[in-house]
Amino acid sequence: MAQKRSLTEGNVYKTLLGFSIPFMLAQLLQALYGAVDLMVVGQFAETADVSAVSMGSQIMYMASLAILGFAAAVTVVMGQYFGAKQTEKLSKTLGASVAFFIVMGLLLMICMVLLRVPVVRVMNTPAEAVPPALDYILVCSFGLPFVGGYNVVCSILRGMGDSRTPLLFVSIACVINIVLDIVLVKDFGLGAWGAAFATSFAQGMSFLFALIYLWRKGLGFPFCLRDVGFHWEQLKNILKIGAPMVLQNSLTEVSFLLITMIINGMGVVVSAAVGVVGKLVSFLFIPTIGMSMAVSAMCAQNFGAGRYDRARQAMKGGILFSGILGIAATLCSLLFGRQMLRLFTSDLSVLEHAVLYLQSYSFDCILVAIVFNMNGYFNGFGRSFFTMAHNLAATFCGRIPLTFLFSRLPGVTLREMGIAVPVSTLISVILCLWYLRRVNRQFASGSQTQINDKKQEEKERL
Repeated sequence: MAQKRSLTEGNVYKTLLGFSIPFMLAQLLQALYGAVDLMVVGQFAETADVSAVSMGSQIMYMASLAILGFAAAVTVVMGQYFGAKQTEKLSKTLGASVAFFIVMGLLLMICMVLLRVPVVRVMNTPAEAVPPALDYILVCSFGLPFVGGYNVVCSILRGMGDSRTPLLFVSIACVINIVLDIVLVKDFGLGAWGAAFATSFAQGMSFLFALIYLWRKGLGFPFCLRDVGFHWEQLKNILKIGAPMVLQNSLTEVSFLLITMIINGMGVVVSAAVGVVGKLVSFLFIPTIGMSMAVSAMCAQNFGAGRYDRARQAMKGGILFSGILGIAATLCSLLFGRQMLRLFTSDLSVLEHAVLYLQSYSFDCILVAIVFNMNGYFNGFGRSFFTMAHNLAATFCGRIPLTFLFSRLPGVTLREMGIAVPVSTLISVILCLWYLRRVNRQFASGSQTQINDKKQEEKERL
């Protein structure tokens, strides 16, 4: 039987911390997993291959946003049914997820194969990098169904309180990818094509291992091929929660492209400096992202069990743990930012600008600890539409306009430009605090109704 863990019992903070650590490690491995292709190609292939892998990986990430968003929704729906101990609905949710992700994975694969040429052109890819970029996207596109399958398995397990087994799957994919990258790119000189094949093959093997694992261990509830199908109630819940997540992720990526266009207008050195800080911050955010994913799964189970008070405690615990790490990340960035940034660039001019940008940007590490874990809380209850709304409001009404405004000021430096990031996140904090009060009042009213119903039932029995 696959490991299952009820997140509705025991000490809240201890349970959350133990459940979140595998999430954080998985996030770290996935970040390293994504960097391996570029690192190996950068060492053993041509410059055109480096450009192709860099561009192609961004395009493939955009293509996989739908998978990631709906996979997060499956975790929430499974968690709610698991917390409510509704075994039949767990089976139907699994069946609906399998059917949905099979169709979505195949459609994404077909779209990317057919649209790879115009997409590469829109991205203004250098001429010499176009052929390897097309090869990279083509090969990676055939891996999208495996990405969908792997993510649906992991989301199901996480919804049932198992965060360790998905970490095992990620580790397997990471090891296979590294070994194949070295063999195909270094030893056989296959460049971008080899890196793409290593990625797709690793994803496929990880998915195969996940299927074998579930077949041997079981799920702990009845499930057979008859359960696979488009069960409308479960599919509607997945779409209702997942669609706002997908839209949010997609529009956020578009906003990053807009901000990049604004920054690029300030010169190549400034553009490179912002990119370097972005790489560093993506690693600094890993603990908070992992913790917020754990909060979402834990809140989903407790919502299903009617334990609203425990869900609030999980959110507070997530903010506390992430906040401590966020403060540490900010202090390290302020005190040792130059040394940290040297890991990503040796260009002194780029480094000087990057240090200025990091000085103001780093305060976002503290604010996202609040926002991400509140998002996890809201998503766990199925309120993903609000998380989409406030994130897009902060981005398109705060970060983009401020970035554009600051870029037009005379004598502006990246220290001032970086202020736009924490300011936009602060907008999200304010909106989340307002919505939290509203949600808590609703749950308090619901809890009182449940108490009154129980009292009435006791009177009728007497």
